[in-house]
Amino acid sequence: MIATLKILWNSFKMAMQELRVNKLRTFLSLFGITIGIFCIIAVLTLTGSLEHNIRKDLSDLGEDVIYLQKWPWGGNGEYAWWKYMNRPEPEYKDLKPIQDKVHSAVYASFNFDASGKKVEFGDDYMDGVTMMAVTNDFDQIQTLQILDGRFFANSESNSGANVAILGFTIWDGLFSSPESAMGKMVKVAGRDVKVIGVLKKKGESMIGAGSFDNAIILPYRFARTVVDERRFADPYILVKARPGVSLDQLKDELRGVMRATHRLRPREEDDFALNEISSANDSLNSMFGAINLGGGFIAFFSLIVGGFGIANIMFVTVKERTNIIGLKKAIGARRNIILMEFLLESVCLCLFGGLLGLFMVYLLTIIINSVSSFEMVISVGAFIAGLVVSVGVGVLAGFIPAYIAARLDPVVAIRSN
Repeated sequence: MIATLKILWNSFKMAMQELRVNKLRTFLSLFGITIGIFCIIAVLTLTGSLEHNIRKDLSDLGEDVIYLQKWPWGGNGEYAWWKYMNRPEPEYKDLKPIQDKVHSAVYASFNFDASGKKVEFGDDYMDGVTMMAVTNDFDQIQTLQILDGRFFANSESNSGANVAILGFTIWDGLFSSPESAMGKMVKVAGRDVKVIGVLKKKGESMIGAGSFDNAIILPYRFARTVVDERRFADPYILVKARPGVSLDQLKDELRGVMRATHRLRPREEDDFALNEISSANDSLNSMFGAINLGGGFIAFFSLIVGGFGIANIMFVTVKERTNIIGLKKAIGARRNIILMEFLLESVCLCLFGGLLGLFMVYLLTIIINSVSSFEMVISVGAFIAGLVVSVGVGVLAGFIPAYIAARLDPVVAIRSN
């Protein structure tokens, strides 16, 4: 065993010596496999990071939350929009029965969003702002990262006080710091409101929702005096499940209460939609499955090119070292030792190329993270996959040349030129 390890160690040192001596050949070999590993790990990292960011945005919307809306989410296949357009919009009066009768719900909030509003402070202003109107429990259902200040008190929400919470883009554009925004009066759609809180920067959402950076949040009872939600907004009700309660149980109970509230007959269809994040997750699973499959094909062909490059170099190496192989076999080197020697050299080439490819992907993540809000990370699984694939390609690309070397006749090999 020790003798075999010594032989393999000497073979490894010889392989390293050959790589140092034949720099151009080594570079060309490494270049092919580096590009192959870079492609496969870059694809895995990009798709994995994209999925991570989207799922993070979805989880911020609430994985245990039901969205009571007029329109159902979806669109796969035929979307029967004509069935939904005559449905009534959710109304504020629907909130009370939900809070009183849906026992599987812990929080419920009535909200509406109105885009394209103007927020002013002195001579400065911000256009295209989203005005969000919410009721008491909104901060218990959605994640609000308050940098300074507080959420609305129940008395402010119930009385319709003219108070507001500013998203990052708004206070950053109108004030020099979050502290300087606190307590100031700003105008939203021409109405004065007092700033009682500012939010941390969240960054751009991958799904176009869940970010409050470009929003001003107002109590519903005040916001409805600014905008008529029945004509100029899209109202909805958020319902959060109690701990341990499944969304199916919550939906069943919520459906029963809403049908009774809307006085629907047993054979009539629901005139409302109960949307949940898990339905979006199912669509994401199929979408990312297709993306990973396409990326796998790209990486596969890249690795084939790199593998052929390694195999070609190994054939040349065997040809150049035929005399040495004959001498080794003449003094007693077994076939498996010769086989392992060349396989080891092939695997080392691929590992070096793979590590270079991983390093290039790491540099790519640093560059993207420094210039974009998109969070890109290399997972441990992707790193291990890169090393495993490198070893696998090394074994496959080097096996035939190594097998030919191991089968050489020592007398013929020694006499070869």
